[in-house]
Amino acid sequence: MFGIADYGAFVTAIILFLLIPGPGNLAIITSTGKGGRAGGLAASFGIIVGDQILMWSAVAGVAALLAAYPTAFHLVQWLGAAYLAWMGFKMLTAKPGDAPVLHIEPRHYFRQAFIITLLNPKAIVFYMAFFPLFIDPAQHQGVLTFGVMAATVALLGFLYSLIAVLLTHHLAERLRASPGIGRMLEKIAGIFLIGFGLKLALTK
Repeated sequence: MFGIADYGAFVTAIILFLLIPGPGNLAIITSTGKGGRAGGLAASFGIIVGDQILMWSAVAGVAALLAAYPTAFHLVQWLGAAYLAWMGFKMLTAKPGDAPVLHIEPRHYFRQAFIITLLNPKAIVFYMAFFPLFIDPAQHQGVLTFGVMAATVALLGFLYSLIAVLLTHHLAERLRASPGIGRMLEKIAGIFLIGFGLKLALTK
């Protein structure tokens, strides 16, 4: 199908990767909790746009460029790690009455999630290694094949994000009646963000 060796396996693999906890999932949950469905969907689109840029960068050979210039790779890696850790620290140290770390306006949610996604250079290398696993060299159709794969990732990412936003919004409505639980969950989210940042910085 369009030069993809096993489209069913490709779809299954993407779904499994979406289910793995990471900064993107946390951004969607936090944005929905703060800004409702609009905030969650804005964050979702930020992640999707960021992923598309990383995927096409991988296709264009950015992974090879990063491998040839490891200093550039590590610089972007550390920027991403620092950004995640900074957000986590702000959430962890926030006090009742403080301005939210993530603003309510949907445009801010899009920007936050977009930056979190884009500042992960390992994703470029991942896509560069992942896509060839499902490409049939005998039927490969160039840009069309990669386009179908990228569109599939975007569609599955949107459907997954939509479900996550709706479920989180439902739970958030109940949590608003208990501010103490909400603050506790924000602290937990902050700890996870710091952890993601450290993992990104320390993993070779």
